[in-house]
Amino acid sequence: MRRTLARLLWRALAVLSIALGLVGIVLPGLPTVPFLLLAAWAGSHGWPALEQWLLAHPRFGPPIRRWREHGAVPRRAKWLASLMMTVSAAVLLLSSAPLPVQIAVPALMACVAAWLWRRPDA
Repeated sequence: MRRTLARLLWRALAVLSIALGLVGIVLPGLPTVPFLLLAAWAGSHGWPALEQWLLAHPRFGPPIRRWREHGAVPRRAKWLASLMMTVSAAVLLLSSAPLPVQIAVPALMACVAAWLWRRPDA
């Protein structure tokens, strides 16, 4: 019973991740590949056939495999993510958000950007 419930939860996470990844294809600012990475990871725990389908997919398989094998991120994705974080930080700074939020969120995004640029290029 517990094993079946765990498998269903892994599958639900995989399906939700794929759905968010698909939305990210058409919605600027919502990344696709991180959600597909999450879907493949969740699939490896509860839906091996889905994981294999994602890995074999002609469009989505290569970035997933590059991430798994080398932790690599395409340079274009790094630039796009950095640009989106910069725009988001600028909008936040121009907003009426509390000062601690205006400081903490861009600082966190800067940490994410630094980590991202340290990843190997795909």
